[in-house]
Amino acid sequence: MLTPVVDDDGAPFWEYAAQGELRVQTCADCAEPRFPPRPCCPHCQSFESEWRAVSGRGRIWSYVVPHPPLLPDYAELAPYNVIVVELAEAPRIRLVGNLVTGPDAPLNSLSPDRIRIGARVQVVFSSTGLPQWILERP
Repeated sequence: MLTPVVDDDGAPFWEYAAQGELRVQTCADCAEPRFPPRPCCPHCQSFESEWRAVSGRGRIWSYVVPHPPLLPDYAELAPYNVIVVELAEAPRIRLVGNLVTGPDAPLNSLSPDRIRIGARVQVVFSSTGLPQWILERP
């Protein structure tokens, strides 16, 4: 399995995820959420930020079902999905992940024909702290 590349700006995201929390970097001056994490607010240019908890609810904004050739570790799982989730309380924030049947379920645990743009999803966390998504109404 791939592991995230963690830099100084994004490290808190992964630390919170390892604790089962979905948090988004937010400007401490203008309150604008931002993702991916970065040192400066693109709206007010402030360097002050905080990590605010979000509900983990959202909707599928886009998706793809990759097919081989793939990275060797993922070829056996194909076809599987990769979704883009628009967060409910921060619609300009979109996170990439996989739609699965539950925490620690394989990437191919949900049939691709069940995925719909606009479907409501909820975050779950794998035992390794990786955010994944499940359908709110399976």
